[in-house]
Amino acid sequence: MSLRFVTRNIHAYLDYPVAIALMVLPFVLGLGQSNPLALWLSVVTGVAAFVLTVLTDHHLGIWQVLPYKLHLAVDLAVGVTFLLAPSLLGFSGIDALFYWLNGAAVVAVISLSAPEQTAAA
Repeated sequence: MSLRFVTRNIHAYLDYPVAIALMVLPFVLGLGQSNPLALWLSVVTGVAAFVLTVLTDHHLGIWQVLPYKLHLAVDLAVGVTFLLAPSLLGFSGIDALFYWLNGAAVVAVISLSAPEQTAAA
């Protein structure tokens, strides 16, 4: 049994709620106390994630112009950026915890993503 069970369809269902959470949760949690960027990095990333999802070639993409593999690469870059942000930008407390947890979750989802199946010729 493979541990790589996050399919393109599962990933698509996660994308929109995650993008919205990245835009809303910083306000709910009061992020930005250690550095104002802790609030706005998440909000801007959430907007970008929403746009990326709308443009991704999966069943929930509205304009399916970007390949799913590119979407996964961008997600991985975001996850790594979120893991490094507290150290690089001086986030502490809830600000740092928010980015470490989100970064770890994104990297985990990418690590658990099933490889794309190629169509049989």
